[in-house]
Amino acid sequence: MSGKVRDYSQLAKDILEAVGGEGNVIGATRCATRLRLVLKRSDPKAKDKVASMPGVITVVENSGQFQVVIGQHVGEVYEKFSGLVNLEESDEQSENKGTIVNRIIATMSAVFAPFVYILAAAGILQGALIIISLLFSGFAETGTYQVFSFISWAPFTFLPIFIAITAANHFKTNMYIAVACCAALVSPTWAEIAAQISEGSSMDFLGLALSPTTYTSSVLPPLFLVWILSYLERFLNKRMNEVVRPLLVPFLCMIIMVPLTILLIGPITTMGANGIANGYNFLAENAPAVAGAIIGGFWQVIVIFGVHWGITPMVLANFEQYGRDSFQAYQTIAVIAQVGAVLGVILKAKSKETRKVSVSAGVTGLFGITEPAIYGVTLRFKKPFIFGCISGAIGAVAASFFNPYYFAYAGLPGPLTIVNGISSDYPTSIWGILLGAAIAIVLPIVLIQIFGYGEDTAKQVDDKRTVEKEGVSAQSTNPDNNEEAVYAPFTGKVIPLSEVPDEVFSSGAMGQGLAIEPTDNKLHAPFEGTVVMVAPTKHAIGLRSESGVELLVHIGLDTVSLNGEPFELKVADGDKFKKGDILIEFDQDFVHSKGLTTITPIIVTNSGAYQEVIVENIQTSTLSDRLLTVVK
Repeated sequence: MSGKVRDYSQLAKDILEAVGGEGNVIGATRCATRLRLVLKRSDPKAKDKVASMPGVITVVENSGQFQVVIGQHVGEVYEKFSGLVNLEESDEQSENKGTIVNRIIATMSAVFAPFVYILAAAGILQGALIIISLLFSGFAETGTYQVFSFISWAPFTFLPIFIAITAANHFKTNMYIAVACCAALVSPTWAEIAAQISEGSSMDFLGLALSPTTYTSSVLPPLFLVWILSYLERFLNKRMNEVVRPLLVPFLCMIIMVPLTILLIGPITTMGANGIANGYNFLAENAPAVAGAIIGGFWQVIVIFGVHWGITPMVLANFEQYGRDSFQAYQTIAVIAQVGAVLGVILKAKSKETRKVSVSAGVTGLFGITEPAIYGVTLRFKKPFIFGCISGAIGAVAASFFNPYYFAYAGLPGPLTIVNGISSDYPTSIWGILLGAAIAIVLPIVLIQIFGYGEDTAKQVDDKRTVEKEGVSAQSTNPDNNEEAVYAPFTGKVIPLSEVPDEVFSSGAMGQGLAIEPTDNKLHAPFEGTVVMVAPTKHAIGLRSESGVELLVHIGLDTVSLNGEPFELKVADGDKFKKGDILIEFDQDFVHSKGLTTITPIIVTNSGAYQEVIVENIQTSTLSDRLLTVVK
C-alpha cells in the first residue's frame, strides 16, 4: 500500500476554501481523528461541502468548533492546514471564541490531543507489566521491571511539561518560557520542600506560607499557569524595550509565574480538580449502577460531539489522588459495545462492501478509537449505535457490582487496556470489567441479528428531495423493478476496491464500488443522468443517475497533483448526458510519466441510501458490461 494515500496539501486547501478562507479561521487544532477549526462565521453550506470531500469521513459542528472527521491521517492534513493559515492572536479573535463552555472544551482538546498517543503507549506498557508480573513471580523485583516501570511512568510524572508545550501553542505564548516554568513545578527540589511541609515544617515565600501541593501528573495547575503567562508575556512585550526584551521577559515571567502558581494557582486549581473528581467518586461509590449506566450508555454520544476531552483532568486527578479510577473502566465497556455493534453488522450484512467497511472500522475500535465505527457504521445505520449504547449501559451496570477500577491511566480506553483493571488489592475489579465487556460485545451482536441493522433513512429522504427539485420524480426510473445498473465507463482490468492502494477508497469510507485500470483514454457515462461535480483539476467527476444513484469516478490516484494538465473535459457541472457519452478524455502516458497510476475508483457515494450495492464478479470490463447493481 502506498505510504501517501492522497494529496493532503490539496485537501487542506480545499477545506480552507470551503470554510471561508484564512480570514475566517480563528483557530485550528487536531485530535486523534479530527481537524478542529474555530471560525468567525459558519456557512451552513460549508458542512456539506467539506463532508463530501474525498478523505473526509464527516463533519460535526459543536462546542463552537467546525470538526472535520478525517481518521488516522488527520495529522498530515493538520500539518498542511496549519501551514496555510496565520493564527496569531488578535483582539478580534479573542472576541470570537464562543461561550466559556465551548472555549474550555476547545482548550482541553487542543492541549491533550497532540500527546494522547504518548499517554496511551505508556498505559499499554503499564498493562503489559501487570500481566508479566502475574505470570512470573518475582519479575517486579528485577532491574528489567524497574527500567520499564519508570519509562511507563515518565510521561505522567512530567505531564506538566507536555501541557506546557501544547498549551503554549494554543494560547500563543513563548513555548520555552512555558516549559521553563512548568519544569520548575516538577523539580525534585520542590517535591522535597513539599514533603517537608507535609511532615509539619513551616516554610514561606516572602512571608507567605507555602502549600505542600505537588505538581507531577497534574493538569490544571500547568494549564492555568500557561494561560495566565500568555497575558503576562504580551503585557511585558508591549512595554519592554526591544534591546532588553529577550532577556528580561523570560526572567520576569519565571520569577512571577512560578511563585504565583505555587502560592495561589496550584492549590486552587488542584482543589477544583479534586473536587470534581470527588463529586464523581461520590456517585460511583454510593450509586455505582447509576454511574455505570450513565457512562456506559452515553459516553459515545459525547464522543459524537467531540467534547470528550473535557473529562481528562478529572480522570487524571483520580489517578493522582487515589491511584485508581472507575470512570475509565466504564468508558472501556462503552467503547467495546460499539465494537460489538460493528461485529453485529459484519455478521448480518449481505453486502461485501458493508462488511469491509465494518471490518476496517472495528479494527480501529480495538485501539479505543471509535469515530470510524460510529460515523462509518453504527450511526450511519442508526440501530447499531442505539444497540451499542444500550449494551454499554447494561454491561457497565453489571460491572458496577464488582468495584471496577483502572489502576493505570489509559490514553485511549478500549479492549487492549482491559488489563489496566488488574490489582491484587481489588481482585474483583478485573472480573467485573470482563463481565461488562462480554455483555457489551455479545448483546449488540444478538440484538442486530434479531432486529437487523436498519437503513440510512435520513439519507434516502435527502436523495429523493434532491431528485424532485430537479423536476424528476424519485420513482420515475425503474418502476417495475428494484434495481439499477451501473455499467463500465472504461475497458480495462477490474480491481476490487479493497485492493486499491489508497486507504480513503479501499477502506470503503467513501462508499461501495470497485476500480478499473483502463486500457483506453476516454471516460464514458455509465448510465443516463446529470453531472453534479467536476473537480477543478479535472481528475474526478460526480454523476447522478435519473433515479438518484450518486457515482464518483476518480481517474488515477494522487492525480490531483497534475493540476488538470492531462485531462480534457467534455462536459460541465449541471450537464445532462446519455449512457455511453464521453465525459473526459485523458493522456495515460503523461500520467504514467509522472510516476502515478491510472487505477480509477468508481464509488457509489450514497451507498447507505440503498439496501445493497452488488459488485459484479468480472476480471475485465468492456463498455457493455454491468459493473454494479444498486438494490433499492
